Amino acid sequence: MVSKFTLLTNILLASAALAAPSSRLGARLARRRENRQSQPNNRLQSTATGISNVEYSENWAGAAWAEGDGTFTTVTGTFTVPTPSGSSGSAASAWVGIDGDTCENAILQTGVDFTVDSNGGASYDAWYEWYPDYAYDFSAIDISAGDVIKTTVTAYSTTSGVATIENLTNGQTVTQDITSDYALCEENAEWIVEDFEEGDSLSPSPMPLPTGPSGETYTPSGATLMDIEQDGEVLTSVSTSGETLTVKYV
Repeated sequence: MVSKFTLLTNILLASAALAAPSSRLGARLARRRENRQSQPNNRLQSTATGISNVEYSENWAGAAWAEGDGTFTTVTGTFTVPTPSGSSGSAASAWVGIDGDTCENAILQTGVDFTVDSNGGASYDAWYEWYPDYAYDFSAIDISAGDVIKTTVTAYSTTSGVATIENLTNGQTVTQDITSDYALCEENAEWIVEDFEEGDSLSPSPMPLPTGPSGETYTPSGATLMDIEQDGEVLTSVSTSGETLTVKYV
């Protein structure tokens, strides 16, 4: 019998200037408005200088575990919301998820998009998704720069689960039960920054690590790390320390 583990990390984001969004994130935001779906990890055969335990993706930066089917049923991450700036439409997204890396049949995920609006201000959208269905926005939560956000997905079974986002700063919580005809493998657990762009580091909020049924805990340390590479250029630098995952634009 394979034990099922809970995962928790602090995601160390960057803030300040966001470059113009890549086609991947811009398209995903447009697809959400048009009721279309997201995509799994687009792993690359990189020509960049190799770093131990680091792979390259066109659309994901972060950390992912890949174990046997039925291993992961809950993934949790916390991060401090950055202050994006840049041209109108500049954007980034931070989320946690189950599957979508080595198992591409389905992804249970939830997170927050950060977007620069036409007036130069920032907008924040909390969302949940069970790929290949499209993403849905949460409406009953306020998010501002500097807020500490906790994101959690839990699979009740391979075809049902729940997504929860908690704003630990203002006390608001939103949650959504989800069902799907597309079954999870429960073999991947991810903490991802999608199409992340440039900025300086912010400190995460420390939280205690939960344990699984056998008393073990998975954190990003030891997971496969992924940097975004587009047009032959590596755009991010990902590292881990204990339960903290750091994603920076380089």
